[in-house]
Amino acid sequence: MKQKKEYKVIISGGGTGGHVFPAISIAHAIRAQVPQANILFVGALGKMEMEKVPEAGYPITGLPISGLQRGFSKRALAANAKLPFLLLKSILRSFQILRQFKPHVAVGVGGYASGPLLWAAARKRIPYVLQEQNSFAGKTNRKLAGKATSICVAYPGMEAFFPPSKIVLTGNPIRSGIRPASAKTKEEALRHFGLSQERKTLLVVGGSLGAGTLNKCIETYLPQAEKHPVQVIWQCGRSGIEKATEAVGKYPNAPVTAHEFISRMDLAFAAADLVVTRAGAGTISELCAAGKACIFVPSPNVAEDHQTHNAMALVKEKAGHMVRDREALETLMSKALELLFDDKELKLLSQNILQLSRPHAAEDIATLILKL
Repeated sequence: MKQKKEYKVIISGGGTGGHVFPAISIAHAIRAQVPQANILFVGALGKMEMEKVPEAGYPITGLPISGLQRGFSKRALAANAKLPFLLLKSILRSFQILRQFKPHVAVGVGGYASGPLLWAAARKRIPYVLQEQNSFAGKTNRKLAGKATSICVAYPGMEAFFPPSKIVLTGNPIRSGIRPASAKTKEEALRHFGLSQERKTLLVVGGSLGAGTLNKCIETYLPQAEKHPVQVIWQCGRSGIEKATEAVGKYPNAPVTAHEFISRMDLAFAAADLVVTRAGAGTISELCAAGKACIFVPSPNVAEDHQTHNAMALVKEKAGHMVRDREALETLMSKALELLFDDKELKLLSQNILQLSRPHAAEDIATLILKL
């Protein structure tokens, strides 16, 4: 790393946990190497980073940027009509932030805020690093790649999207404490969630914002939940918690607990025998580090169907199973119950996914950033 009196880093992006938590992990890794580093986050106003980043101990400023709304409803058309103005306002605000903060380097982790901030950084000749979580690169990162100093990726074969000379295979940064669980850790995790050691444990994670299809699958399963020696930890998201709490309340003897958000995901993974989840890149990286058998249900509501690409990369390695979203209501829970009691398959999936883990990704990315 170049010796500087005060090393300043801007980290931009967010929108979902798949962007926010890797960004925070990179910030922690930078601080571990350079404790006096001055780190500023730039996110999108109203998005989860505006809450999660301050909770992690870092300052953040927001841009009035938003994404393109799908569909042709009056609401979507009205929101999309504002986009050019919001983009211009965000670019001007980005120039102001860069002028005031004077960073040595910028980092983009994807999400709405990355585009304007890094576009402005390029024009001020501030070096920047991209971090692409997915196996199918997002549009923002593809457009920003030309002027990037380096592009940190999680999957091989990304030469299809980025200049080969700029690609560094690092893996995705993950939250601290996520690793294969020992018997002692699993006991601690079960106690943390108030669960029994006599039952199999299913963890259902709809991502940081929840997932409507997965929530419907659990709601449909609730009437028969008492019949199975299975307990369920259910992260249903902010938009789903009210309905989930009401649904669980109708079946007080069902061994199912609903959570808006699980902050101790390390313990949730440790408690679980099987994980049902969307296929966001950050989630997959954490599952690899934890060595967890899983069933992926890729979201159909993401750009360029990148979650299916992510899931298939593991299915091909026999490191996970996949159920398509449109088939989930009919087949997901029966498949999960069958797999939960197939110890041989659970062990194989666990071994194979663990081999794909890159647990030091955040440290490697931080080292690269600090060399600029």
